[in-house]
Amino acid sequence: MFKIMLIEDDTTLFGEIKTRLSQWSYEVYGVSDFGRVLQEVHELGPELILIDIQLPQYDGFHWCRQIRAHSNVPIIFLSSRDHPMDMVMAMQLGGDDFVQKPFHFEVLIAKIQAILRRVYDYSTERVELRSWQGATIEFVKNLVTLQDSSVLLTKNEMLILKILIEHKNTIVSREELIRSLWDNEHFVSDNTLTVNVNRLRKKLEPLGLEKYIETRTGQGYIATEEVDL
Repeated sequence: MFKIMLIEDDTTLFGEIKTRLSQWSYEVYGVSDFGRVLQEVHELGPELILIDIQLPQYDGFHWCRQIRAHSNVPIIFLSSRDHPMDMVMAMQLGGDDFVQKPFHFEVLIAKIQAILRRVYDYSTERVELRSWQGATIEFVKNLVTLQDSSVLLTKNEMLILKILIEHKNTIVSREELIRSLWDNEHFVSDNTLTVNVNRLRKKLEPLGLEKYIETRTGQGYIATEEVDL
């Protein structure tokens, strides 16, 4: 059974979500102290986190930033706020998805299932290492190393990079990437992919690799690498 931490201060909504997720055999845990969210995440070790933006003491953005400094656990934001910048901020801070309240539970469960399937099936893949532009890509560790420098990617960032370098020097359409990351493109904003790709490039900047992830307007993205003849 997967453990899900639901960081939500609305007790009624918390109870409704917990009841529905329990029917799908997920173990759902809440937060006892909203000033110790990071510590409680570490103590529980959840496989996925659902987090509201508006929380007591510190907002969900703050806690996402704190969690991402220590863990790559998948994070889905829940929010009644509908400003596009909220979604952009959530993704830039390391969120894996964003669900706006009020939501249909079927949409939430579809997103949860897609992320868990992608993250925890993906982590068992046999191929662990790949070379690209002189860098070593460690899929299981979500690590990119070039010479003496390394950067740690989130699951989504690594999956995007994995798909692109498996098709290096070939354009991968936005639709293909969205299907690979989120299974059902009908539930995903096109801007979500853009934010994730931009975040990947930002992570690769210290290694000087960001310029090799190119946008082909109206087509998709391409990871370039010179081919020895």
